[in-house]
Amino acid sequence: MNMHISLPSVIRRKSIPAGLLALLAAGCVPDSGTQVTVENPLPSDRVNEIVEIPLSALGQEAGQENGSTLVVTDGRGKQVPSQITFDGKLIFPASVKAGSSARYQIRKGNPDTLSVIACGRHYPERMDDIAWENDKAAYRAYGPALEASGERAWGYDVFTKSVSEPVVEMRYARELDPQARAKISAWRKEGRKEQADSLAQAISYHVDHGNGMDCYSVGPTLGGGTAALMTADSMLIYPRCYKEYEILDNGPLRFTVRLKYAPFTAGSDTSVVETRLISLDYGSHLNRTEVSYGGLRQSLPVASGIVIHPQNPDGYVCQPDKGYVAYADSTDNPHGNNGIIYLGMVFPQPLSHAAPQWFTPDERKQHGGALGHVLGIGTYQPDSTWTYYWGSGWSKAGIGSMEQWNACLEDFAKKLQTPLRITVE
Repeated sequence: MNMHISLPSVIRRKSIPAGLLALLAAGCVPDSGTQVTVENPLPSDRVNEIVEIPLSALGQEAGQENGSTLVVTDGRGKQVPSQITFDGKLIFPASVKAGSSARYQIRKGNPDTLSVIACGRHYPERMDDIAWENDKAAYRAYGPALEASGERAWGYDVFTKSVSEPVVEMRYARELDPQARAKISAWRKEGRKEQADSLAQAISYHVDHGNGMDCYSVGPTLGGGTAALMTADSMLIYPRCYKEYEILDNGPLRFTVRLKYAPFTAGSDTSVVETRLISLDYGSHLNRTEVSYGGLRQSLPVASGIVIHPQNPDGYVCQPDKGYVAYADSTDNPHGNNGIIYLGMVFPQPLSHAAPQWFTPDERKQHGGALGHVLGIGTYQPDSTWTYYWGSGWSKAGIGSMEQWNACLEDFAKKLQTPLRITVE
Protein backbone atom coordinates (compact mmCIF):
# COMPACT_ATOMS: atom_id res chain seq x y z
CA MET A 1 0.00 0.00 0.00
CA ASN A 2 1.07 3.63 -0.37
CA MET A 3 1.97 5.54 2.76
CA HIS A 4 1.22 9.18 2.00
CA ILE A 5 3.90 11.27 3.59
CA SER A 6 5.20 14.76 4.10
CA LEU A 7 8.92 15.04 3.55
CA PRO A 8 11.49 17.78 3.07
CA SER A 9 11.76 18.79 -0.57
CA VAL A 10 14.77 20.06 -2.48
CA ILE A 11 13.85 23.51 -3.85
CA ARG A 12 15.62 24.88 -6.91
CA ARG A 13 15.12 28.11 -8.83
CA LYS A 14 15.70 28.56 -12.54
CA SER A 15 16.96 31.90 -13.84
CA ILE A 16 14.11 34.44 -13.79
CA PRO A 17 13.55 37.26 -16.32
CA ALA A 18 13.99 40.77 -14.96
CA GLY A 19 10.30 41.65 -15.40
CA LEU A 20 9.21 38.64 -13.39
CA LEU A 21 11.77 39.47 -10.73
CA ALA A 22 10.10 42.86 -10.30
CA LEU A 23 6.74 41.17 -9.75
CA LEU A 24 8.24 38.77 -7.23
CA ALA A 25 9.93 41.60 -5.38
CA ALA A 26 6.52 43.26 -5.10
CA GLY A 27 5.26 40.14 -3.33
CA CYS A 28 2.89 38.74 -5.94
CA VAL A 29 2.54 35.68 -8.11
CA PRO A 30 1.91 36.81 -11.71
CA ASP A 31 -1.65 36.25 -12.97
CA SER A 32 -0.31 33.80 -15.55
CA GLY A 33 0.95 31.64 -12.71
CA THR A 34 4.23 30.13 -11.61
CA GLN A 35 5.30 26.78 -13.05
CA VAL A 36 6.62 24.18 -10.63
CA THR A 37 8.28 20.91 -11.61
CA VAL A 38 8.36 18.07 -9.08
CA GLU A 39 10.94 15.38 -9.87
CA ASN A 40 11.03 11.89 -8.35
CA PRO A 41 14.54 10.36 -8.37
CA LEU A 42 13.41 7.03 -6.88
CA PRO A 43 12.48 3.90 -8.91
CA SER A 44 9.06 3.82 -7.23
CA ASP A 45 5.96 5.97 -7.61
CA ARG A 46 5.27 8.80 -5.16
CA VAL A 47 1.51 9.16 -4.62
CA ASN A 48 -0.09 12.19 -2.95
CA GLU A 49 3.14 13.07 -1.17
CA ILE A 50 2.85 16.41 0.57
CA VAL A 51 5.46 18.84 -0.78
CA GLU A 52 6.45 22.20 0.63
CA ILE A 53 7.44 25.38 -1.18
CA PRO A 54 8.49 28.46 0.80
CA LEU A 55 6.32 31.43 -0.05
CA SER A 56 9.52 33.39 -0.56
CA ALA A 57 10.27 31.15 -3.55
CA LEU A 58 6.91 32.20 -5.00
CA GLY A 59 7.31 35.86 -4.22
CA GLN A 60 4.75 35.70 -1.41
CA GLU A 61 5.43 37.23 1.96
CA ALA A 62 5.28 34.75 4.83
CA GLY A 63 2.13 35.36 6.81
CA GLN A 64 0.34 37.17 3.97
CA GLU A 65 -3.37 36.55 4.59
CA ASN A 66 -3.92 32.84 3.88
CA GLY A 67 -4.13 30.20 1.18
CA SER A 68 -7.29 31.71 -0.31
CA THR A 69 -5.12 33.82 -2.62
CA LEU A 70 -3.38 30.89 -4.34
CA VAL A 71 -4.63 28.04 -6.50
CA VAL A 72 -2.59 24.95 -7.40
CA THR A 73 -3.41 22.94 -10.53
CA ASP A 74 -1.80 19.83 -11.97
CA GLY A 75 -0.67 19.15 -15.53
CA ARG A 76 -4.26 18.46 -16.64
CA GLY A 77 -5.52 21.72 -15.18
CA LYS A 78 -7.24 19.98 -12.27
CA GLN A 79 -7.19 21.87 -9.00
CA VAL A 80 -5.05 20.33 -6.24
CA PRO A 81 -5.81 20.87 -2.52
CA SER A 82 -3.36 23.23 -0.84
CA GLN A 83 -2.68 25.08 2.40
CA ILE A 84 -0.39 27.85 3.57
CA THR A 85 1.26 26.96 6.86
CA PHE A 86 2.12 29.06 9.88
CA ASP A 87 5.80 29.10 8.90
CA GLY A 88 5.20 30.50 5.43
CA LYS A 89 5.06 27.44 3.20
CA LEU A 90 2.65 26.38 0.49
CA ILE A 91 1.89 22.67 0.81
CA PHE A 92 0.01 20.39 -1.57
CA PRO A 93 -0.08 16.66 -2.47
CA ALA A 94 2.02 15.74 -5.49
CA SER A 95 1.92 12.47 -7.43
CA VAL A 96 4.99 11.59 -9.52
CA LYS A 97 5.78 8.36 -11.35
CA ALA A 98 9.04 6.52 -10.70
CA GLY A 99 12.06 8.31 -12.17
CA SER A 100 9.79 10.91 -13.70
CA SER A 101 8.53 14.43 -13.09
CA ALA A 102 5.20 16.23 -12.85
CA ARG A 103 4.32 19.85 -13.47
CA TYR A 104 2.07 22.05 -11.37
CA GLN A 105 0.93 25.64 -11.76
CA ILE A 106 0.46 28.08 -8.90
CA ARG A 107 -1.57 31.20 -9.59
CA LYS A 108 -3.61 33.84 -7.85
CA GLY A 109 -7.26 32.93 -7.37
CA ASN A 110 -9.89 31.47 -5.10
CA PRO A 111 -9.45 27.73 -4.52
CA ASP A 112 -12.32 25.32 -4.17
CA THR A 113 -13.63 24.77 -0.65
CA LEU A 114 -11.79 21.85 0.93
CA SER A 115 -12.96 19.34 3.47
CA VAL A 116 -10.79 19.56 6.58
CA ILE A 117 -8.77 16.37 6.95
CA ALA A 118 -5.99 17.16 9.44
CA CYS A 119 -7.29 18.97 12.50
CA GLY A 120 -7.37 19.05 16.29
CA ARG A 121 -8.08 21.13 19.35
CA HIS A 122 -7.62 21.60 23.07
CA TYR A 123 -10.19 19.76 25.22
CA PRO A 124 -10.40 21.58 28.57
CA GLU A 125 -13.54 19.57 29.28
CA ARG A 126 -11.36 16.41 29.26
CA MET A 127 -8.49 17.43 31.53
CA ASP A 128 -6.69 19.60 28.95
CA ASP A 129 -6.15 16.91 26.34
CA ILE A 130 -4.70 18.03 23.03
CA ALA A 131 -6.13 15.63 20.44
CA TRP A 132 -5.59 15.68 16.69
CA GLU A 133 -6.24 13.48 13.67
CA ASN A 134 -6.07 13.01 9.95
CA ASP A 135 -7.60 10.42 7.62
CA LYS A 136 -5.39 7.61 8.99
CA ALA A 137 -5.26 7.89 12.78
CA ALA A 138 -5.71 10.17 15.77
CA TYR A 139 -3.44 11.04 18.68
CA ARG A 140 -3.53 12.66 22.09
CA ALA A 141 -1.10 14.46 24.40
CA TYR A 142 -2.00 14.91 28.06
CA GLY A 143 -2.13 18.29 29.77
CA PRO A 144 -1.85 20.15 33.07
CA ALA A 145 -5.30 19.27 34.44
CA LEU A 146 -4.52 15.56 34.16
CA GLU A 147 -1.16 16.12 35.84
CA ALA A 148 -2.84 18.02 38.69
CA SER A 149 -5.29 15.15 39.18
CA GLY A 150 -2.47 12.81 40.12
CA GLU A 151 -3.12 10.44 37.22
CA ARG A 152 0.13 9.37 35.59
CA ALA A 153 -0.05 9.36 31.80
CA TRP A 154 3.03 10.79 30.11
CA GLY A 155 3.43 9.54 26.57
CA TYR A 156 1.42 9.93 23.39
CA ASP A 157 -1.92 8.14 23.19
CA VAL A 158 -3.24 6.56 19.99
CA PHE A 159 -6.85 6.57 18.79
CA THR A 160 -7.52 4.09 16.00
CA LYS A 161 -9.58 5.16 12.97
CA SER A 162 -11.27 3.23 10.17
CA VAL A 163 -12.85 6.21 8.39
CA SER A 164 -11.27 9.18 6.64
CA GLU A 165 -13.45 11.98 8.02
CA PRO A 166 -12.75 13.68 11.38
CA VAL A 167 -14.31 11.81 14.31
CA VAL A 168 -12.41 12.83 17.44
CA GLU A 169 -14.59 15.78 18.40
CA MET A 170 -17.69 13.63 18.05
CA ARG A 171 -16.11 10.93 20.21
CA TYR A 172 -15.31 13.39 22.99
CA ALA A 173 -18.79 14.92 22.84
CA ARG A 174 -20.42 11.53 23.19
CA GLU A 175 -18.00 10.29 25.88
CA LEU A 176 -18.49 13.43 27.99
CA ASP A 177 -22.21 14.04 27.32
CA PRO A 178 -23.39 15.50 30.67
CA GLN A 179 -26.97 14.29 30.29
CA ALA A 180 -25.88 10.73 29.54
CA ARG A 181 -23.37 10.81 32.40
CA ALA A 182 -26.03 12.07 34.81
CA LYS A 183 -28.39 9.31 33.72
CA ILE A 184 -25.69 6.65 34.18
CA SER A 185 -24.93 7.95 37.67
CA ALA A 186 -28.62 8.03 38.63
CA TRP A 187 -29.24 4.52 37.36
CA ARG A 188 -26.28 3.18 39.31
CA LYS A 189 -27.60 4.76 42.51
CA GLU A 190 -30.98 3.16 41.81
CA GLY A 191 -29.37 -0.24 41.32
CA ARG A 192 -30.17 -0.32 37.60
CA LYS A 193 -26.71 -1.61 36.73
CA GLU A 194 -27.59 -3.27 33.43
CA GLN A 195 -29.13 -0.10 32.00
CA ALA A 196 -26.26 2.03 33.30
CA ASP A 197 -23.66 -0.31 31.80
CA SER A 198 -25.48 -0.39 28.47
CA LEU A 199 -25.56 3.41 28.16
CA ALA A 200 -21.94 3.68 29.30
CA GLN A 201 -20.94 1.28 26.53
CA ALA A 202 -23.01 3.21 23.99
CA ILE A 203 -21.18 6.50 24.60
CA SER A 204 -17.67 5.22 25.38
CA TYR A 205 -14.80 5.98 23.00
CA HIS A 206 -13.17 2.84 24.35
CA VAL A 207 -15.72 0.91 22.26
CA ASP A 208 -15.60 0.73 18.45
CA HIS A 209 -18.89 2.17 17.20
CA GLY A 210 -17.89 1.73 13.58
CA ASN A 211 -15.11 4.29 13.11
CA GLY A 212 -12.38 3.20 15.54
CA MET A 213 -11.69 3.55 19.24
CA ASP A 214 -9.26 4.24 22.07
CA CYS A 215 -7.85 0.81 22.96
CA TYR A 216 -4.23 1.81 23.63
CA SER A 217 -2.66 1.97 27.09
CA VAL A 218 -0.19 4.74 27.95
CA GLY A 219 0.17 5.21 31.70
CA PRO A 220 3.54 6.34 33.12
CA THR A 221 5.46 5.42 29.95
CA LEU A 222 6.55 6.96 26.65
CA GLY A 223 3.38 5.59 25.03
CA GLY A 224 3.29 5.63 21.25
CA GLY A 225 6.55 7.42 20.43
CA THR A 226 7.48 10.12 22.95
CA ALA A 227 11.06 11.39 23.23
CA ALA A 228 13.05 11.68 26.46
CA LEU A 229 16.53 12.63 27.52
CA MET A 230 18.59 9.96 29.24
CA THR A 231 21.08 10.09 32.07
CA ALA A 232 24.72 9.22 31.51
CA ASP A 233 23.93 5.67 32.67
CA SER A 234 21.05 5.33 30.14
CA MET A 235 18.10 5.88 32.47
CA LEU A 236 15.15 7.69 30.90
CA ILE A 237 14.26 11.13 32.26
CA TYR A 238 10.51 10.88 31.77
CA PRO A 239 8.64 13.94 30.52
CA ARG A 240 5.35 14.65 32.23
CA CYS A 241 2.26 16.34 30.79
CA TYR A 242 2.56 19.49 28.70
CA LYS A 243 2.32 22.86 30.48
CA GLU A 244 1.50 25.20 27.57
CA TYR A 245 0.21 24.70 24.04
CA GLU A 246 -0.21 26.68 20.83
CA ILE A 247 -2.06 25.35 17.80
CA LEU A 248 -0.29 26.75 14.73
CA ASP A 249 -1.94 24.96 11.80
CA ASN A 250 -5.44 23.49 11.84
CA GLY A 251 -6.16 22.06 8.43
CA PRO A 252 -7.23 21.35 5.92
CA LEU A 253 -4.05 19.41 5.07
CA ARG A 254 -1.80 19.91 8.10
CA PHE A 255 -2.24 20.15 11.86
CA THR A 256 0.63 21.62 13.88
CA VAL A 257 0.87 22.17 17.62
CA ARG A 258 3.69 23.47 19.79
CA LEU A 259 3.87 22.01 23.30
CA LYS A 260 6.02 23.33 26.14
CA TYR A 261 6.84 21.46 29.32
CA ALA A 262 7.68 22.44 32.88
CA PRO A 263 11.38 22.88 33.78
CA PHE A 264 13.18 19.76 34.94
CA THR A 265 16.67 18.65 35.92
CA ALA A 266 18.98 16.84 33.51
CA GLY A 267 22.48 16.17 34.77
CA SER A 268 23.94 19.38 36.15
CA ASP A 269 21.31 21.55 34.42
CA THR A 270 18.43 22.30 36.77
CA SER A 271 16.05 24.29 34.55
CA VAL A 272 15.71 22.44 31.26
CA VAL A 273 12.58 23.28 29.24
CA GLU A 274 11.38 20.88 26.56
CA THR A 275 9.53 22.19 23.49
CA ARG A 276 7.90 19.97 20.88
CA LEU A 277 6.68 20.96 17.44
CA ILE A 278 4.34 18.23 16.17
CA SER A 279 2.84 18.16 12.66
CA LEU A 280 0.46 15.64 11.10
CA ASP A 281 -0.41 15.81 7.40
CA TYR A 282 -3.18 14.46 5.25
CA GLY A 283 -2.56 10.84 4.28
CA SER A 284 0.33 10.24 6.68
CA HIS A 285 0.52 7.55 9.34
CA LEU A 286 3.39 9.46 10.99
CA ASN A 287 3.77 12.74 12.87
CA ARG A 288 6.87 14.83 12.26
CA THR A 289 8.20 15.98 15.63
CA GLU A 290 11.00 18.39 16.47
CA VAL A 291 12.12 18.34 20.09
CA SER A 292 14.42 20.92 21.68
CA TYR A 293 15.70 21.31 25.23
CA GLY A 294 16.26 24.91 26.24
CA GLY A 295 18.68 25.45 29.10
CA LEU A 296 20.59 22.24 28.46
CA ARG A 297 24.31 22.98 28.38
CA GLN A 298 25.69 19.46 28.00
CA SER A 299 25.39 16.68 25.46
CA LEU A 300 23.16 13.84 26.61
CA PRO A 301 21.68 10.69 25.10
CA VAL A 302 18.15 11.16 23.80
CA ALA A 303 15.67 8.42 22.97
CA SER A 304 12.32 8.10 21.27
CA GLY A 305 10.39 5.13 22.53
CA ILE A 306 7.33 2.92 22.22
CA VAL A 307 6.08 1.09 25.29
CA ILE A 308 6.22 -2.72 25.24
CA HIS A 309 3.15 -4.25 26.84
CA PRO A 310 3.00 -7.74 28.38
CA GLN A 311 0.37 -8.81 25.83
CA ASN A 312 3.10 -8.93 23.14
CA PRO A 313 6.61 -8.92 24.63
CA ASP A 314 8.28 -10.03 21.38
CA GLY A 315 6.37 -7.74 19.03
CA TYR A 316 9.16 -5.23 18.38
CA VAL A 317 11.45 -4.74 15.37
CA CYS A 318 14.66 -2.69 15.43
CA GLN A 319 16.20 -1.70 12.10
CA PRO A 320 18.64 1.14 12.90
CA ASP A 321 20.49 0.68 9.60
CA LYS A 322 17.21 1.22 7.77
CA GLY A 323 16.19 4.07 10.06
CA TYR A 324 13.13 2.70 11.81
CA VAL A 325 11.75 0.94 14.89
CA ALA A 326 8.36 -0.79 15.07
CA TYR A 327 6.07 -2.57 17.51
CA ALA A 328 2.81 -4.51 17.21
CA ASP A 329 0.56 -3.68 20.17
CA SER A 330 -2.16 -6.19 21.02
CA THR A 331 -4.28 -3.39 22.58
CA ASP A 332 -5.58 -3.17 26.13
CA ASN A 333 -7.98 -6.08 25.48
CA PRO A 334 -6.39 -8.66 23.15
CA HIS A 335 -9.45 -10.91 23.38
CA GLY A 336 -11.93 -8.12 22.66
CA ASN A 337 -11.64 -8.12 18.85
CA ASN A 338 -9.78 -4.82 18.95
CA GLY A 339 -7.29 -5.77 16.25
CA ILE A 340 -3.60 -4.87 16.32
CA ILE A 341 -2.18 -1.35 16.59
CA TYR A 342 1.06 -1.08 14.64
CA LEU A 343 3.38 1.63 15.95
CA GLY A 344 6.54 2.96 14.39
CA MET A 345 9.25 5.59 14.51
CA VAL A 346 11.46 6.74 11.62
CA PHE A 347 14.70 8.64 12.17
CA PRO A 348 16.27 10.90 9.53
CA GLN A 349 19.58 11.01 11.41
CA PRO A 350 21.80 7.97 12.16
CA LEU A 351 21.06 6.31 15.50
CA SER A 352 23.74 5.31 17.94
CA HIS A 353 21.61 2.40 19.10
CA ALA A 354 18.15 0.85 18.76
CA ALA A 355 16.98 -1.90 21.09
CA PRO A 356 14.47 -2.77 23.81
CA GLN A 357 15.16 -1.49 27.30
CA TRP A 358 13.46 -3.70 29.88
CA PHE A 359 12.09 -2.75 33.28
CA THR A 360 13.06 -4.59 36.42
CA PRO A 361 10.18 -6.27 38.30
CA ASP A 362 9.99 -3.27 40.65
CA GLU A 363 10.01 -0.84 37.73
CA ARG A 364 7.14 -2.71 36.09
CA LYS A 365 5.00 -1.97 39.12
CA GLN A 366 5.92 1.71 38.86
CA HIS A 367 5.02 1.83 35.15
CA GLY A 368 1.58 0.27 35.07
CA GLY A 369 2.75 -3.27 34.39
CA ALA A 370 4.57 -2.38 31.16
CA LEU A 371 7.65 -4.47 30.35
CA GLY A 372 9.81 -1.64 29.01
CA HIS A 373 10.29 0.30 25.78
CA VAL A 374 11.76 -0.23 22.36
CA LEU A 375 14.03 2.77 21.84
CA GLY A 376 15.81 4.62 19.07
CA ILE A 377 18.74 6.40 20.73
CA GLY A 378 20.93 9.26 19.56
CA THR A 379 22.85 12.16 21.08
CA TYR A 380 21.29 15.53 21.79
CA GLN A 381 23.62 18.50 21.41
CA PRO A 382 22.81 21.78 23.18
CA ASP A 383 20.87 24.29 21.05
CA SER A 384 19.95 21.63 18.50
CA THR A 385 16.77 19.77 17.54
CA TRP A 386 15.95 16.06 17.81
CA THR A 387 13.76 15.37 14.79
CA TYR A 388 11.94 12.12 14.12
CA TYR A 389 8.63 10.71 12.91
CA TRP A 390 6.23 8.57 14.93
CA GLY A 391 2.77 7.18 14.44
CA SER A 392 0.52 4.20 13.91
CA GLY A 393 -1.59 2.00 11.69
CA TRP A 394 -4.41 -0.40 12.54
CA SER A 395 -5.18 -3.92 11.40
CA LYS A 396 -8.81 -2.87 10.86
CA ALA A 397 -7.85 0.07 8.65
CA GLY A 398 -5.52 -1.10 5.90
CA ILE A 399 -2.43 -2.41 7.71
CA GLY A 400 -2.82 -6.17 7.49
CA SER A 401 0.40 -7.42 9.06
CA MET A 402 3.64 -6.47 10.78
CA GLU A 403 5.46 -7.23 7.51
CA GLN A 404 3.32 -4.68 5.70
CA TRP A 405 3.88 -2.11 8.43
CA ASN A 406 7.65 -2.65 8.35
CA ALA A 407 7.60 -2.21 4.58
CA CYS A 408 5.69 1.07 4.98
CA LEU A 409 8.23 2.36 7.49
CA GLU A 410 11.17 1.29 5.33
CA ASP A 411 9.63 2.98 2.31
CA PHE A 412 9.05 6.14 4.34
CA ALA A 413 12.70 6.13 5.47
CA LYS A 414 13.93 5.75 1.88
CA LYS A 415 11.81 8.68 0.73
CA LEU A 416 13.07 10.71 3.65
CA GLN A 417 16.63 10.19 2.43
CA THR A 418 15.70 10.88 -1.21
CA PRO A 419 13.20 13.75 -1.22
CA LEU A 420 11.30 15.01 -4.22
CA ARG A 421 13.15 17.74 -6.12
CA ILE A 422 11.16 20.89 -6.77
CA THR A 423 12.06 23.47 -9.39
CA VAL A 424 10.27 26.83 -9.36
CA GLU A 425 10.43 28.35 -12.83
